[in-house]
Amino acid sequence: MEKVIKSDAEWRNELSDLAFKVLRKHGTERAFTHDNFPKAPGTFRCKGCDAPLFDQGTKFDSGTGWPSFYEPIDDSMVGEKEDRSFFMRRTEVHCNRCDGHLGHVFLDGPAPTGLRYCINGVALKFDPEDGPEQ
Repeated sequence: MEKVIKSDAEWRNELSDLAFKVLRKHGTERAFTHDNFPKAPGTFRCKGCDAPLFDQGTKFDSGTGWPSFYEPIDDSMVGEKEDRSFFMRRTEVHCNRCDGHLGHVFLDGPAPTGLRYCINGVALKFDPEDGPEQ
């Protein structure tokens, strides 16, 4: 996998303010701001580098207010690291191609994995199986 490396100025030029805050500065968008994601078959890609991250078929309604998936398309595309911010101990997930912060993974998801990848919607873009990117 070829790494995508850019300066903060380049990222700021390409991303919205909120997407920059989330992807590059480890921010979090408000819950329930992306509850209108498409339901059609397709792929959720990293907004920073277009890497394929999650398939629509693994998306589920977690009730948390953020898009949730029970597994990535390819484990090598989504990296993990310990996050001890805000006096909590969580596992952060990021895009391995551009190191963009995506969200966190928790151990309270559905079968078959039992995982809940809780992802900031602003960090994703949807590529429908049939039709133009959204």
